[in-house]
Amino acid sequence: MFRLLSLAIVLGSGMAIAQDADVLPAYVLQLPDSVDSILIAETDTSTLHRFMRGRHGFEPGDERYMSVGQGGVGKRRAWDRRTPLGIYFVNDQLDTSGLHERYGPTAFTLDYPNAWDRFNERTGGGIWIHGVTPGSGPRPPLDTDGCIALPNADLLLLEEHLVPLVTPVIIARKIRRKSAEQIAATRDELMTALDSWASSYRSGDWHRYLSLYAADFEYRGLDRDEWSAYRLQALAERPIRQFVLDDVMLLEDPEEEGLFLSRFRQSIVDDEHTTMTIKRLYWRRAKNGELKIVTEDNG
Repeated sequence: MFRLLSLAIVLGSGMAIAQDADVLPAYVLQLPDSVDSILIAETDTSTLHRFMRGRHGFEPGDERYMSVGQGGVGKRRAWDRRTPLGIYFVNDQLDTSGLHERYGPTAFTLDYPNAWDRFNERTGGGIWIHGVTPGSGPRPPLDTDGCIALPNADLLLLEEHLVPLVTPVIIARKIRRKSAEQIAATRDELMTALDSWASSYRSGDWHRYLSLYAADFEYRGLDRDEWSAYRLQALAERPIRQFVLDDVMLLEDPEEEGLFLSRFRQSIVDDEHTTMTIKRLYWRRAKNGELKIVTEDNG
């Protein structure tokens, strides 16, 4: 169903998506078999959509009313009471029994700020999907400190589909759709860029590898030159015997035009160790149309 990338990038039997323009949002390009559901929080309509794995691909599932931040959306800094926009993942499930009752029966943390947020100097944290005070009824559409709040009964029905470190949560102003042909073209383009990144890594072609990183690339406070020097030194000290990618997820950012996320499991074998990590590469379309990595992270 998916083509096999060169140099042992394994896509396995992941499910094709966006077969019909009315089925999935434009920014869901590819999800691996490990993902059962994806959540789309559509803030303009106060609706949390769940898309689920079906017989013919990912299909629309249920919809639930939600509340977001009192300050609206587009979080920039701590305590602005805005809900962030972008691509996030469920980090953990919290026991709320010792917390204020306004959080409801359970809560799930999201990974704001992610690498793209840090690249844009966004601050703050503590963005959750949680419930409400028991017996209080639905909250107004703009009523949280930046979290997503669901009625308690809906949250408990959704609980089994919120898997830490697996479930994507895309927060968008409004769901945007494209034709199946447009989605397939974007997916193929991003796969080609990822293939080039992986093959240059595996072959030790560091000139081609570094050429895929944008001039303004940043990684945890390091600029492109500082990061390049650090990476090349680390790679020289650790000759690679095997390099495999699988569980590949491809998503398009709902807010930043021309921004894409590739997330995958990366296995590196050297003479002494096997290291497995979850890797994220954020690709941004340059003015000449090429895709370049603007930041990256693990997790």
